[in-house]
Amino acid sequence: MAEAIDIRELNERIEKHSAFVTNLLAGMDQAIIGQKHLVESLLLGLLSDGHVLLEGVPGLAKTKAIKTLASLIDAQFSRIQFTPDLLPADVIGTMIYSQKDGEFKSKKGPIFANFVLADEINRAPAKVQSALLEAMQERQVTISTTTYELPKPFLVLATQNPIEQEGTYPLPEAQVDRFMLKVVIDYPKLDEEKKIIRQNIAQEKLDIRPIMGTAEIEDARKVVRQVYIDEKIEQYIADIVFATRYPEKYGLKELKGLIGFGGSPRASINLALAARSYAFIKHRGYVIPEDVRAVSQDVLRHRIGLTYEAEASNVTSEEIISKILNKVEVP
Repeated sequence: MAEAIDIRELNERIEKHSAFVTNLLAGMDQAIIGQKHLVESLLLGLLSDGHVLLEGVPGLAKTKAIKTLASLIDAQFSRIQFTPDLLPADVIGTMIYSQKDGEFKSKKGPIFANFVLADEINRAPAKVQSALLEAMQERQVTISTTTYELPKPFLVLATQNPIEQEGTYPLPEAQVDRFMLKVVIDYPKLDEEKKIIRQNIAQEKLDIRPIMGTAEIEDARKVVRQVYIDEKIEQYIADIVFATRYPEKYGLKELKGLIGFGGSPRASINLALAARSYAFIKHRGYVIPEDVRAVSQDVLRHRIGLTYEAEASNVTSEEIISKILNKVEVP
């Protein structure tokens, strides 16, 4: 009974602290028509302190959504357009000789911001990708011999074109794993497309102003950590991730030859974090199995390695995750 009262009290607290989510969503709706999943995913990354990778063909409002979110929060925003001739120094910064002082000084790059939009991230070569790794994982950057802390909050929101497109490099597995979510963006619905045409023909000037600061984001993240995860939900998360590694133990023998490697412990951690944030967005103080299922595709799709056999049979990681979710017992 005591636990039930605690949950009720926690629910009320979460409901009060998550009120700003409604305002953020309303602000996003001004600029972005449809694409609810894209907007929700950006909020999940923001609340979970996890980087987000958006994949889709050009023109689906990926960049616009990220810029709009950054405009709604009073924070530093920078954009890096990734190109094949980009150098690591263009991202993290470099040492520059000052004639006035007669010494080398650090010139910080665009990575030093709260929101970093890495646009078309898979058009840059491996050397630039590796420069991002330390920043994304350690939240710090080393220029020459000096290490600098990155500002808080620090979020990399990257867009990439589908691998089939010309002039793209597949991201290294180690880097893709640093992204908490990989969200695949689809075309808008027919009625949404008509609204998009109408909005752009009218050329309405949108006045998007900050509605909250970085301190409020940090406070919200602390509250998200208080969202209750039951032991049965923890078991459910562990079972889903283990089923990506050992499908035969979960009655999914047919998947064994299709999975090259399954999710790492980072997959389990991010599944729990994303489920917590999802519950918070829904103004709830506890995680339910539906929260875990709602975020599973985005958390796991880039963490499952497919074998040649799977690729030859045109089996996708999304299909594998769906089969696992249908098979693993729901608490």
